[in-house]
Amino acid sequence: MLSRVADSIYWMCRYIERAENVARFMDVNLQLVLDSIMLQHEQWKPLVKVTGDVDLFNRKYGDASQENVIQFLTFDSDYPNSILSCLISARENARSIREIISSEMWEQVNKFYLLVKDAAQDSSALDRSHDFFDEVKRSSHLFTGLTMDTMSHGEGWHFSRLGRLIERADKTSRILDVKYFLLLPQVEYVGTPYDNIQWSAVLKSASGLEMYRKRFHQITPRQVVDFLIFDREFPRAIGYCLQKAEDSLHAISGTASGTYSNLAERKLGRLNVDLNFTDAQAVIVSGVHEFLDHFQMKMNEVGDAIFETFFAMRPLPGPYSYSYSAQ
Repeated sequence: MLSRVADSIYWMCRYIERAENVARFMDVNLQLVLDSIMLQHEQWKPLVKVTGDVDLFNRKYGDASQENVIQFLTFDSDYPNSILSCLISARENARSIREIISSEMWEQVNKFYLLVKDAAQDSSALDRSHDFFDEVKRSSHLFTGLTMDTMSHGEGWHFSRLGRLIERADKTSRILDVKYFLLLPQVEYVGTPYDNIQWSAVLKSASGLEMYRKRFHQITPRQVVDFLIFDREFPRAIGYCLQKAEDSLHAISGTASGTYSNLAERKLGRLNVDLNFTDAQAVIVSGVHEFLDHFQMKMNEVGDAIFETFFAMRPLPGPYSYSYSAQ
C-alpha cells in the first residue's frame, strides 16, 4: 500500500475518533452542571487542559467560560483539534482516498462534516447542545460501523483501526487524568457524593458506566482506574485499545505476535508489556497523574514511530527520487 494512502486512512479515522471524544466529554460536562451547583464555575477550564492547548485558548479567549470553551473545542476553525477542524481534516483525507474506501464511508464522512458545518453557522445550535453532541457521537459510531462492514479487512482496514484505537487510548487517559488531577477542587471532597458524581461522569465520558456497574457495582477510584486502564474487554479501556492496535500492527507487517520487525511494533509492544506488568493499586500508590503523564509521553512516541515506520518519505538510491512505500 502506498504510504500516502495508508497515512490518509490512519488520520481520517484518528480525526473522526478525536471529534467524537471531544463531543463525549463536552456532553458529560454539561450534564455535570445540572447535577451540581458547585461545578458551575469550576468545570470548564479542565476540559481545555485535557487537550494540552491551554496557552492557545488563553491567547484567544482568556476567560474559561462555558460559552468560550464550547466555541473553542467545538466550532473554532483556527483551532486544529476542534470538532469542526477534525471533520474538515477527516473529509479531506477521505476525499484523497475515495477509490480505496467504500462509497458508504465517503457519504458518511461528508454527512458528518455537513452536520457540524451547518451547526457552526447556526447561532442557536448550542441551545440544544446535548442533542448536537449526541448527533456527533452517533455519526462517529455510524462511520465506524460502516468501516467494519463495508471495507475489506486488509491493510487499509487495519490502518483505520490502528488510527482509531491509538487516538482512543490517548483520549481515555486524558479524560481520566483531568478528573484525578484537576477537577476535584479540595481534598475534603474525596469520598463525598460530589466526588462520586465526578467519577460517574468520567465513566460516562467513556460510555463505560453501565459496563462498570455490571462488574463492580459500587464506584471506587481504584476500581475505576482498573476498569479504564487495564480492562482487556471494554472497548474504550486503554488495555483493550493497545492490544487491538498491536494486533493490527502485526497484521500490517506480517510478523508474529510477541515479536517485532519495526520501531512501531517495538514501541507499542513495550508499552503493552509494561501495562501487563502493573495494576491499579501500584498506579494509585505511585500516583495516577504521574502514571498517565508518562503514558501520554509514551503514546506520543508510538505515534512518532508509526509515522517513521509507515508514512515518512525515504530517499531512493537515485539522486532525485523519494519512496512513498508504506513499508
